[in-house]
Amino acid sequence: MKLIIINGPNLNLLGTRETDIYGNQSFEDYFKTLKSTFGQVDLEYFQSNHEGALIDKLHEVGFSYDGVIVNLAGYTHTSVALADAIAAITTPVVEVHISNIHAREGFRTHTYTGAKAKGIISGLGLKGYELAVNYFLD
Repeated sequence: MKLIIINGPNLNLLGTRETDIYGNQSFEDYFKTLKSTFGQVDLEYFQSNHEGALIDKLHEVGFSYDGVIVNLAGYTHTSVALADAIAAITTPVVEVHISNIHAREGFRTHTYTGAKAKGIISGLGLKGYELAVNYFLD
C-alpha cells in the first residue's frame, strides 16, 4: 500500500510553533515513529508553504497512490483551488487537523477541502495521522 501525507503551510514549524495548540514534537520526528509503526506501508511525506506546490503534488500522486492524507492548514479554510484539486483526483483523500477546528476561530470551522475528502479527523493531535493510515489499511 502506497500512502502520502501532504502537509500545508506552517506545519514545518511543528514542535516550536504554538506548542499549547500543536504540541512540542516536530513532524519529522513523528513521521519516523509513524513509518516504524506502519512498516508494511510505503509511506511518504511532503510539506509546502505554497498553494501551487500542494496542488502540483496532489496532481502527481492523485491517480497512482492508494491514499492521500492531507493537512492543508490555513488553506483548508480558504482554498477553492485545493478543493478542486482533491475533487479532480481519483485517489481517496482523508483530511487531518491536529487541533479541533470547530473549537477555534469561527472562520476555521468551514473547510473547503474537507468537503471533497472521504472524511475528516480533527482535534486528536498527531494521533489523527495514525488514525488516517489505519482507515486506509482497513
